[in-house]
Amino acid sequence: MKQFIIIALVAVLGLILLISGYLMLQGYLSRSDSPPGLSDGRLTPCGEKPNAVCSETGTDTAHFVEPVGLCLLSMSSVVADVESLGGKVIHVETGYLAAEFSSSVFGFVDDLELRKDSVAGVIHIRSASRVGYSDMGVNRKRAEQLRALLEGQQ
Repeated sequence: MKQFIIIALVAVLGLILLISGYLMLQGYLSRSDSPPGLSDGRLTPCGEKPNAVCSETGTDTAHFVEPVGLCLLSMSSVVADVESLGGKVIHVETGYLAAEFSSSVFGFVDDLELRKDSVAGVIHIRSASRVGYSDMGVNRKRAEQLRALLEGQQ
């Protein structure tokens, strides 16, 4: 019986180490990618996984978040708000901003992209995980926090 318990503990410990190693590898691999950028002048649509949100028209309800409404802010003025949420801004141009957010434990990288739609008077938001399946709602929470920050400045 004692030998069985020792074997079971070693097996469980080995499994934990294997899973941890896999997660660390995924975190490392996510750092080598980059944000998808604009596609036909719009933010890239979300995939089928529940680890992304977007405010562009045509986004399905499971992935949809509201855009920043009636926005008069320039992308350069949005940088401080993105950084205050823990983001690292990697690209800013007229009407577009791309930033990266890294998780504290395994270093998973998420992309945040913003596109100013001057015709509609909004800033569209896309926040997505680079790897994995579920994000435990992190990207939706981030998009909603940023929207609240930006709408509070108007």
